Amino acid sequence: MDDRMTTPWGELAPTRFPEDPRDRLRAWDASDEYLLRHLAETGVDLTGTVVVIGDRWGALVTALAAHRPTQITDSYLTREATRANLARSGVEPGAVELLTTQDAPPSRIDVLLVRVPRSLGLLEDQLLRVAPSVHAGTVVVGTGMVKEIHTSTLTLFERILGPTRTSLAEKKARLILTTPEPSREPVTNPWPYSYALPDGIGVVSGRTVVNHAGVFCADRLDVGTRFLLQHLPETKGARRVVDLGCGNGVVGTAVALADPEAEVLFVDESFQAVASAEATYRANGVPGHAEFRVGDGLAGVPAGSVDLVLNNPPFHSHQATTDATAWRMFTDAKRALRPGGELWVIGNRHLGYHLKLKRLFGNSRLMASDPKFVVLKAVKR
Repeated sequence: MDDRMTTPWGELAPTRFPEDPRDRLRAWDASDEYLLRHLAETGVDLTGTVVVIGDRWGALVTALAAHRPTQITDSYLTREATRANLARSGVEPGAVELLTTQDAPPSRIDVLLVRVPRSLGLLEDQLLRVAPSVHAGTVVVGTGMVKEIHTSTLTLFERILGPTRTSLAEKKARLILTTPEPSREPVTNPWPYSYALPDGIGVVSGRTVVNHAGVFCADRLDVGTRFLLQHLPETKGARRVVDLGCGNGVVGTAVALADPEAEVLFVDESFQAVASAEATYRANGVPGHAEFRVGDGLAGVPAGSVDLVLNNPPFHSHQATTDATAWRMFTDAKRALRPGGELWVIGNRHLGYHLKLKRLFGNSRLMASDPKFVVLKAVKR
């Protein structure tokens, strides 16, 4: 596999984060190359404010670094990959402005480049956030693989920004070309979205949950989390509890409501998720102590400082189906747990997490199951 990306501005060798020599997944794809080639071939003026939304691992802003672009990302891992890729390419610090999806975008945008995200809600939220900064002369180009661009994707560009068409496909990639109409009636942003939780899930039954765009199952409680909430461990005596991969924070909030003495750490690599978790926690007036952290798993959490880790690991990471994220979460948990501390995991039974836990912890116990899900416990010896 070619590990170099050819662009009109030279060759790059971007990598994902955390960098793993065994990882054969590239940090870019044909849609990134197509977008960059389009900019060069059509002579797009890049001297104004260039904003890149959804750049997966920083390949786009690294290629365009000479034009001092702004990157807007929901992913901590993307931001760290971008920093590493910029440094590797010899780009001076500060040449690229790194913003999160929770930050205010630049007040004027002359070139808007959008790498279509997996979440239609996140795309909607981000287009609505940047729409006031777009003017009639703004060049708007989206990009994605053909399988990622649907009629609903194009409808969002059209409804929020202006008339939209697509390019011909090249190497299974396609461009989205939009002509802004700033004079049109502004669209109200429906995010963040709140709803009341259902009954039958313990202490959080009927409580409020808040979801920013892009958070998993933003409009309803997913069945896996619901099953975990019905089988949460007793936390009395667990001084420090981690909701690892916290999403909207409903699990950690349940722990805090049930045991106000617990210190709950909410962790996710998504800025949208951690904002959701904090909003959910605040909305329910929880009296306990909580910390909200965007980061790479439990990196930075002192070894042996945690009593209980609760985890619903994703099996998709940045468009790739992989168990690498789950394995890293389990490894992080083992390091952070004190002797006797416990990791509780909810997962689809076919994923075989019990084998991973036995290999890592030397033990794995089935705490609850139904036809689809299992709740597993591993104890650090």
